[in-house]
Amino acid sequence: MGSGLLVLTSVLVTEEDAVLITVDRSASSASSEDSQAASEEDSIPLIDVHSWANRTWPAAPNANHSSGVLTSTLDLSPSLLSASPGPAPRSQQTEVWGPWDYVLVANLNQNPKQCRRQQQFLEELQRKGFQYKEMQDQHKKYFGVRAKTELFLQYCRLLMEPEGPAPEALSLDEDPTLDTTRIRIINTFIQNTRTEDREKFEDLKKDKVFETGFFLHSLMAEPQEVPGVKPEGTDKKLREWAQWRNMFCKQPIDDIRNYFGEKVALYFAWLGWYTCMLMIAAAVGLLIFLSGFAHFNASQISKEICEAHDIFLCPRGDNKQSQRLSDTCTYAKLTHLFDNEGTVVFAIFMALWATVFLEVWKRKRSHVVQNWHLCGWDEDEEEMMLELMNYPQYQPKWHEHSYLRSAIILLLSLFMICLMIGMAHVLVVYRVLAAALFKSWVLSFMEHQVTTVVVVSGALVHYVTIVIMTKINRRVALMLCDYEKPRTFSERESKFTVKFFTLQFFAHFSSLFYVAFILGRINGHPGKSVRLAGLWKLEECHLSGCMMDLFVQMAIIMGLKQTLSNCAEYLSPWLSNKCRRFKYGRASQDPELRGWQHNYLLGPVTVFSLFDEFMEMMMQYGFTTIFVAAFPLAPLLALFSNLVEIRLDAIKMVRLQQRLVPRKAKDIGTWLQVLETIGVLAVITNGLVIAFTSEFIPRVVYKYYYGPCRGGARPAVDCLTGYVNHSLSVFYTKDFENDNDQQGWETVTECRYRDYRNADDYNLSQHFWVLLAIRLVFLILFEHVALCIKLIAAWFVPDVPRKVNNEILKSKFKRVQEKMRQKLQCGVASPPPASSSCLRSTPV
Repeated sequence: MGSGLLVLTSVLVTEEDAVLITVDRSASSASSEDSQAASEEDSIPLIDVHSWANRTWPAAPNANHSSGVLTSTLDLSPSLLSASPGPAPRSQQTEVWGPWDYVLVANLNQNPKQCRRQQQFLEELQRKGFQYKEMQDQHKKYFGVRAKTELFLQYCRLLMEPEGPAPEALSLDEDPTLDTTRIRIINTFIQNTRTEDREKFEDLKKDKVFETGFFLHSLMAEPQEVPGVKPEGTDKKLREWAQWRNMFCKQPIDDIRNYFGEKVALYFAWLGWYTCMLMIAAAVGLLIFLSGFAHFNASQISKEICEAHDIFLCPRGDNKQSQRLSDTCTYAKLTHLFDNEGTVVFAIFMALWATVFLEVWKRKRSHVVQNWHLCGWDEDEEEMMLELMNYPQYQPKWHEHSYLRSAIILLLSLFMICLMIGMAHVLVVYRVLAAALFKSWVLSFMEHQVTTVVVVSGALVHYVTIVIMTKINRRVALMLCDYEKPRTFSERESKFTVKFFTLQFFAHFSSLFYVAFILGRINGHPGKSVRLAGLWKLEECHLSGCMMDLFVQMAIIMGLKQTLSNCAEYLSPWLSNKCRRFKYGRASQDPELRGWQHNYLLGPVTVFSLFDEFMEMMMQYGFTTIFVAAFPLAPLLALFSNLVEIRLDAIKMVRLQQRLVPRKAKDIGTWLQVLETIGVLAVITNGLVIAFTSEFIPRVVYKYYYGPCRGGARPAVDCLTGYVNHSLSVFYTKDFENDNDQQGWETVTECRYRDYRNADDYNLSQHFWVLLAIRLVFLILFEHVALCIKLIAAWFVPDVPRKVNNEILKSKFKRVQEKMRQKLQCGVASPPPASSSCLRSTPV
């Protein structure tokens, strides 16, 4: 058996064996200092397990029997294994208390009824095995709460399974539970304890009986300032992790797990892997961008636009001034940076990248979970276990399903989605009105930059809309989730994740879908324009396409969201902490009370604190993959943001916020399905962008069907020569809608506009329908090829590494082998009870 921290549980002891037990089950009001001193003086013997395993075990004693429970920490070190077991003298029985874990805070000036309710809650905790200590300063009352070690040993007993090898020897001198397990158990008791009036802690908080409650950080003060806490490597590693100078250092995932719990550790493990993979995507995206930049002045299309001094553009919007095609030279060159042949390659690469990222993450997760011995852990079992510890008469809430309730939730969700799409239409109206307003301003520098100003301002308005709708979406998602009546907290979190992500997805991307696939396609033609309310013309794309508009929209939203959210994420708790410290003045001279005050002044945390971090990364992942064909620099921007995000989250959790309640987990939960959904949406969306938004298909069709190279390559001639003239339709100025539109165009007989229409009747030309068919064929081929690549990559890379599978198989084989050995030793005539025959060694 390998060395490590193992827990031997569920050995029931009769009265004659009580001499070996040091855990006292009696209630005592002795102070914590006396308890600690008494426990240190006790002589803790080692017990030979094999001599016990071959006995005929009696039935479990009842609650009134003077018996104990053997539950201990087993350190399989050579010194411990070599210790000789034997009888030991009876130890003086004492209560074993841990450190102060939780602090309740209340106002000093409370009415008698509030004080009575407060005392009822504290007394109820006392009856369940807790001890509390009251301290106060000039502002607040503080109630420190801690639990007897026996409370955590009950958790160990419930972990017992009738399989598993029995260890050689054990000691009873330490609490076998991890620090994160202690906090989870205490949190369950505090949140679910009811007073005689059936009031829970949340009810008391709403009525101002208690202001708040929080778990104490052990990293906030130096180790010598915290009574009973010894310096540990975890403290040092986490303090170093939460420093800017260690931005490029490896994250201490195991230490994060030991302090913040498995769920937080898996978040940082996933975020670290995501950031590493972004380095590859960012490098390829930067290469695609630089390849376009290298041809900034060499593009045949840009040359033709810059030299077209004799071609006039039809008026865009309500602007009646004439404009030469050559005036848009710079805009055409900038568009070519993002709309070139490398875009298709990069989109296919990102589809493969997203698949490899998720598949390798699954392998890394399984390896981490195997190291943490969580492969067989079940979340429902954990929740029921904690509930039973708090309330032995607890009955689980059974699974229920109501088709009526599901239908109502679906209808309400569709209504909110329609509202999100409606917000995109509001942004369309804003852009139309803003264009008309900016054109009416007599500003020389804006004369030819109205479109750019409208695009930038529209992106800013969209960002503000996202911020507002995020708050609304959270409330709506919570309301829908509560109406659905989930069975457990984990189920509630999963349902809330799906609903909130769906609403956030439409809030973030509805405007981008409009720019990518609708903008400029429903405008009509100069002789018959589509107008908003019959007054203002709808927006039109630039002659070089809408890719530049989409790029600007994405760059502004993603840049602002990452920058401002990171700043707010850090400054909000930092400023709050500074203000509260200034308000409360000087800290107490008592080291213990000073630690409680320090934790109280930190930023509060909720059950959604980690959820918000995940949601932020999901939105970023969407921007990085879904419209990456229009914004190849998105992975680079996400990489820089994540390097800062990891350190900000570390600083926030270690220094600026109260301690999160650790949660056990063996994966990132529903977020993995969200990532897979985004990956599929990214393939579809990028295919649509390349087929319908970019000029890739029209250029390829012209090159091989209409251009000078249609009969074969001609080295002396660029195959795209004449493409600009081919892609612009002709409109005769005499056919303007009214005579006022002809003002300023008296000397010009025709103008050009971006569309494929006949010059005689302005109907869609045959070339338009040919292009549409080719676009659809390309879309189908692109999506099928990309999805096939994703499926092949997912099949080729197993989710669980061979090494992990072999370790799991080896563990199962040893368990079965040991079970068979113990059955042979115990014999058929007097088999020991299942509760004690096979002692399980399990880290908790």
